[in-house]
Formats: sequence, C-alpha cells, structure tokens
Amino acid sequence: MKKGIISTLSFVCGGAAGISSVWSALSKKTKEAQKYADKHLAIMQVMNQWIINKQEGKSLVTFFEENGYKTIAIYGMSYLGERLEDELRDSGIKIAYAIDKNAENIYADVEVRDPEDAMDEVDAVIVTSVFFFDEIEEQLENVFDCPIISLEDIVQEV
Repeated sequence: MKKGIISTLSFVCGGAAGISSVWSALSKKTKEAQKYADKHLAIMQVMNQWIINKQEGKSLVTFFEENGYKTIAIYGMSYLGERLEDELRDSGIKIAYAIDKNAENIYADVEVRDPEDAMDEVDAVIVTSVFFFDEIEEQLENVFDCPIISLEDIVQEV
C-alpha cells in the first residue's frame, strides 16, 4: 500500500514539476514575443505618422533646419534609420556617421560605427531605435555633449 501511495505522489510531483517547467518556458517565450511585437508596433506608428506628414507636404528636414542641426549622427540603421538617411539625402543636413551595434554587417551610404567606437562631435544624435530610446539615451549621454533626440519625437513635432 505504501509503495502505491509513494508511486502516486512521485507521479503527481513529477507531473507538476514538468508542467511548471513547460509553463515557465512558454511564459518566457510569450514575453519575448510580446516585446518583439511592441517594438514593431512602435516602428509602425512612427512610419504611419511619417507618411501622414509626407501626405501633408511636411518634411523632417524642416525640423533640423529650424533647430540649427546641420550635422547629425543616426543611431540605429534598421528600417527607420535607412528611411531617415533617404529623407535627408540631398538636403542641407549632413549625416556625419551612423551608430549601430551591428555596424560590421550594415551597408549604408554613410560610415557606420559601433557604439564603442570614438565619436566625432555632431549637432545632434537622432535615435531611430524608438522602442529602446530611454536605454540608448542613457548610454549616449555619457558620450555626447549634444541633444539626443528620438525620431519619434521629431516625426510627431513636424
């Protein structure tokens, strides 16, 4: 009788531990998927407002000109960084360089530096990684003595 009870308890405890492990792994994957979805939602919202601005005849160049930002650095050369580079091409705004953690794997018309590289002075750093802006701003404040601005704020202000 004791063997039966012990076997049953072992089976129940083992099952509970297994379910707990699976639940924990699924919960972690769900959180990662939600963070990824939130990041892309933020990108889509910026792109949507940017398109609205374009449809209304507004350009981001105006923001830079009105604020006296003639030479900038772009932090983040994914979707939004590439579009910002395109938007500023042939304008009076010079992109001195871009900054990206994946610098060695990025092709761009401007020099792309790793965040650990030495940085030249610029009038402003534009962060296109809008979902991670607060973390990036905190890191860049120790490196730059100029405004660090989220592309999201620029797009909303134009």
